[in-house]
Amino acid sequence: MMLKSKQYILIGIVALLVVVLYNLDIKGLVKQEGENEGMQNTATSNDKSQTVEVEAASVISVSKQMINESLAADIEKLEKDLAAASADEKISLQEQIAKKWDDVNQSAAAAFSYESIAKAKPTLKNWLIAGDRFTEGYQNFRDTTATLGLLNKAINAYNKAIEIDSTNLDAKTGLGVAYVTGTQNPMQGIQLLLGVVKEDPKNEKANMNLGMFSMKSGQFQKAVDRFKTVIAVKPTPEAWFYLGTSYENLGQKSEAVLAYEKSKELAADPSLTEFVDRKIKELSN
Repeated sequence: MMLKSKQYILIGIVALLVVVLYNLDIKGLVKQEGENEGMQNTATSNDKSQTVEVEAASVISVSKQMINESLAADIEKLEKDLAAASADEKISLQEQIAKKWDDVNQSAAAAFSYESIAKAKPTLKNWLIAGDRFTEGYQNFRDTTATLGLLNKAINAYNKAIEIDSTNLDAKTGLGVAYVTGTQNPMQGIQLLLGVVKEDPKNEKANMNLGMFSMKSGQFQKAVDRFKTVIAVKPTPEAWFYLGTSYENLGQKSEAVLAYEKSKELAADPSLTEFVDRKIKELSN
């Protein structure tokens, strides 16, 4: 299950403010995104993230602190049933546990259940679901000490999906995002994402991430082009917001104002409205 719209928007705003508006440098993204490095599709041995592991128990423990006691008790009962279950029963119980975590947007905890399901039934769909939940986990989990371990789990899940179907664009996109986000091979991730948009020029997720990575590396015109592509497919508040920020950094104030206004209109979120109103006031002076 995806994050609820309001939560997703707020997370996007926080990420943007921290990473883009405060101009944090991203190592390895200094090359133009069109440069071909000839990268392979799998993690390399010198990738430091590959040595980092994360314990399911620690992630689940933190996640239980973020939900109500009644739901935590329900999950703990299912976990006890799981420990005593037969092999045939375990998948059904893991599915029930995963759904309960999904219902409260605890993707990191849910990911471990989906991973167990994928190991028992290694289908493309199951590995993609596991990869997506681990991705949501490393992007949003409260305990940042688990970030690299969750990211490594996402990489593993997407690689498993690619082993089943080497042409799957969802797996390549997830893998590309993971490489750029937290490994020592950011250009490998860029090449994966560029490969996705070559095959599917309107791919929303790949273009969205290429746009954000272009922003991080100061390539704001490239970012504008990416976000316009996303908006043509799915005009989300966050895509309009990032487009506004890209225009702002290019000095195109009137275009930035229009994009910010559109983001505010679609989101209808008080926090975003307050921020956008301040931005528009600054740009109008």
